[in-house]
Amino acid sequence: MSLRVSGHFGEWIQGRMGPDGPLALVTLPCPDLGVILDAAGSGLVEAEQRERFARALGVPVPLLTLRADLPPGCGAGISTAALVALGRAAGGIEPEVLARACLAAEGATDPLMYPHPDRLLWAPREARVLRDLPPPPQALIVGGTFGAGEYTDAQDLRFPDVSDLVARWPGACGDLAILAQLSSLSASRTTALRGPADDPTPEIAQALGALGWLRAHTGSLRGVIFPRGADPQPARAALEHAGFRHILHFTTGGPE
Repeated sequence: MSLRVSGHFGEWIQGRMGPDGPLALVTLPCPDLGVILDAAGSGLVEAEQRERFARALGVPVPLLTLRADLPPGCGAGISTAALVALGRAAGGIEPEVLARACLAAEGATDPLMYPHPDRLLWAPREARVLRDLPPPPQALIVGGTFGAGEYTDAQDLRFPDVSDLVARWPGACGDLAILAQLSSLSASRTTALRGPADDPTPEIAQALGALGWLRAHTGSLRGVIFPRGADPQPARAALEHAGFRHILHFTTGGPE
């Protein structure tokens, strides 16, 4: 058996829905990052986590090898993608059921079990859809990892209020420039609250004339946003010069 589940490249937006509201996010799918499920054994899901996941699903989970394009802690949704791969290998499980099982196994989850995860305002600590959203426009993302990785703490709710950005999001989905501004604001608020203080991504985006920038709000992925069809090579070179690792570029968004 061979099966691939794509991860994401951080989030377009992530934060609290009001000072005391739930944590919410709009994920940024990345077809080039994820998990491949192959043969016997497993290196990504611990035995205890696998058991919690299987109990929550109510079906046996096959013992299969999982290989990831990035190590955990980068903010690519690798842990969720691994569980989704195991759930799909078990067969015939609805996304809502997979989401609840992922939450039971890891305490927080990304919406990677859904066919269009970037069309959801998602509560990662509750594994539920808060709102359906229009598809974001197509964009070229150029990025990589900067600094140390950071594992998600399911009890950590120290994120900025982004309810104002979420309110503007549906209207921005028709204009990539406005959407990129909202994403930049979300990323900037999280960096101001959580660091790192030496993150060069905003300055790189400005120097390149990018529409904006984004980040994994927990994790080391950072990226700059361009219209689809832009030349990614200047951005790749600038990120490499700044010390980024795992540099890639990809297209995301759109109605398909």
